[in-house]
Amino acid sequence: MNEMILLRHGETEWSRDGRHTGRTDLPLTGKGENQAWALAPLVKGRTFDLALVSPALRAQRTAELAGLTTYDTDPDLWEWDYGGYEGITTPDIRRTRPDWYLWRDGVIPGDAEHPGESVEEVGARADRLIARARTVDGDVALVAHGHFLRVLCARWLGLPARDGRFFRLDTGTYSRLGFEHGEPVVLTWNAPV
Repeated sequence: MNEMILLRHGETEWSRDGRHTGRTDLPLTGKGENQAWALAPLVKGRTFDLALVSPALRAQRTAELAGLTTYDTDPDLWEWDYGGYEGITTPDIRRTRPDWYLWRDGVIPGDAEHPGESVEEVGARADRLIARARTVDGDVALVAHGHFLRVLCARWLGLPARDGRFFRLDTGTYSRLGFEHGEPVVLTWNAPV
C-alpha cells in the first residue's frame, strides 16, 4: 500500500448537536453535503486500488458527493457502537456519571440494535481493515466515522486502540496515513478542505 486516504463523513444533525451517533443511520445536513462536495478535489483523478465505505448512508452519501464512483461497503467501518449511550450527549451522560470519558470508561449495554462495543472491539475491526489495506499495491480510500477513524489511526501507528483519544477528527475532513522509511506515519490529519 502506498497511502491511505481517510474521509470522515459530513455533518449530520446528531454530529452537529454532539449526540453519540454509532449505528443510527442519519442523513447529512445541508452543511454536511457541502462538506462532502468539498472533498471532491482530493478524490478527482486519483485511482484507488481499494475503496471501502461504511454501510451508513451518511458515509455512502459522502463518498458519492466526494466523487468515489466505485467502492465496496464494509461493516468493519461502522462507527463505534455506543450501546445505551446512542443518541445521548456527553453532558447528558455526565449528569449521572460526572467524570465519564468515552475513551477511558466505555459505554453501557444497550438493546439488541445497539448492544455496545468496547474500544478494544473497535480496535479489532480497525486491525482487520489495516491488514486488508496492506494487501494492495496502490492507494486506499476509506470513508467512515470520527471515533472509528481515530481508533484506526492509533492502530496504524501501533498504539493501543484507546489512544485514538489523541486524534481529534471533525466532520467533512480528510486525513492521510502512509509510511516514512517503511514505518507507519500520519501524513495529514483532520485537514479541512
